[in-house]
Amino acid sequence: MTLHQRRVAEVTHFLENKDIDLGFRKLLDCAMDTQDMSVYKEAIALTDWKESQKHPMEEFILKCENLLAKIATFDVKEHPSDQAVLSASQIVKSYGNRRFSLGPVSIEIKKGEVYGLVGENGNGKTTLLRILAKEISYDSGNLSYSFNEIPKNDYDLKATLVYIPQRTEKWYGSLKDNLKFVLSNYGIPPEENETRVLMMIARFGLWNYKHLKWNELSSGYKMRFELARILLRKPEILLLDEPLANLDVLAQQVILEDLKSIATSVNNPIALILSSQQLYEVEKVSDKVIFLKNGQYKDNSDREREGENQLIIEIDTPESRKKLLEILKDFSLEKLNYNGGIYVMFFGADVKFHQVISALGNAEAEILYIRNISSSTRRFFVS
Repeated sequence: MTLHQRRVAEVTHFLENKDIDLGFRKLLDCAMDTQDMSVYKEAIALTDWKESQKHPMEEFILKCENLLAKIATFDVKEHPSDQAVLSASQIVKSYGNRRFSLGPVSIEIKKGEVYGLVGENGNGKTTLLRILAKEISYDSGNLSYSFNEIPKNDYDLKATLVYIPQRTEKWYGSLKDNLKFVLSNYGIPPEENETRVLMMIARFGLWNYKHLKWNELSSGYKMRFELARILLRKPEILLLDEPLANLDVLAQQVILEDLKSIATSVNNPIALILSSQQLYEVEKVSDKVIFLKNGQYKDNSDREREGENQLIIEIDTPESRKKLLEILKDFSLEKLNYNGGIYVMFFGADVKFHQVISALGNAEAEILYIRNISSSTRRFFVS
């Protein structure tokens, strides 16, 4: 089964289970994979129909299935993604009398991969992103790129290697007109320009906002606009600095799922690196998570490389330390930290997560939250 066929099957699964919001977004991804303007126009018409008024779910699903059946007939060419598009080796950057030093950092990322970049504020996340975006220099190391075509000038480079800061610049006019202006710079004919822009507007949930101006949009929708504007330029590497900062929890999950799906596009995959404070949400969609502390670098594969097999559990409970120690007295509990209202338990390698949960349940301990963070970069924050 090809990647295109798997993506079509995934949409079918969502529609069959009536997960229509996610299913429709995935359907639009499949439509974009075809790069066929007739499919785009059908997807745009379906979006307009969907947003015009409330329709019966069964009728909407039937229309989606009809469009999906047409999309499934396309033989979508997969873009090769086995070569690293960005390679950084032993990158080091120091500031003023070495008050802060980043690195050494080594990263290799291929198209279709998502890297999360996490760490406390002031530990070098933005600095690293700006180095990778060639916005600032570095002191030592090697940084190389492997683009489909060598950029002819700085403008071409900025279209291929894109960095979106946390605070984006103000723009003027309507959202739709701004997106059409982007494509007009590439000489796209007017009819195709309109179709591609409306398709991108539909994909990012901006249909009911397309005629609004900058000051009429929330921070979350401004970020969606920035992503739509960038993706119209078909970048090969996308670097995002705190794209989740002004979004609510649900919007964070939606935009991360969208980014993952777009990064793994069949014929236009993107290498994506994003920084965020939302650790768990980022870990769900990332192929690798990079952790920076005081400029030093680790990732979520360090556990395997260093031979760690300790069980680390984070738990939120109103139970006392004394009761927890009593419940877990038969386990090799090496350390119990209390960190800002959360307990962190460190066990020996012989203890399993399900055993701890079972012991807490049998003791009828009240648990508000529990998570195994043994393989999460969260363990670097609490160690």
